[in-house]
Amino acid sequence: MPTVKLKTDCPEDFIRALKGSKDTAPRRINLKKENIGKDLARLVLTLIELLRQLLEKQALRRMEGGGLSEEELNELGMALMRLEEEMNGLKRHFGFKDEDLNIDLGPIGKLLKDT
Repeated sequence: MPTVKLKTDCPEDFIRALKGSKDTAPRRINLKKENIGKDLARLVLTLIELLRQLLEKQALRRMEGGGLSEEELNELGMALMRLEEEMNGLKRHFGFKDEDLNIDLGPIGKLLKDT
């Protein structure tokens, strides 16, 4: 099923789009014991990646606005680089690719920016 992109600041448009979309979610959740750990790791890593991307955008805004000293900028850059390295190590450990962490939200598209 193709993904429909919805860009709006209006919650009513979002709700209308969700109500008008076909229900593609499975009727039952598959809770096989052997998949729970990996699925939980995927969810946690997805949330961490989302937060990492938000922090990166906020850092760019502060940098462009002149709100960071040279030292703060260097510390923030190093922290973001270390976080990205840790994320890459965890993705390798669990056997995930970048696209595995990008949850499809149906009519509004993917959760994360294209990686």
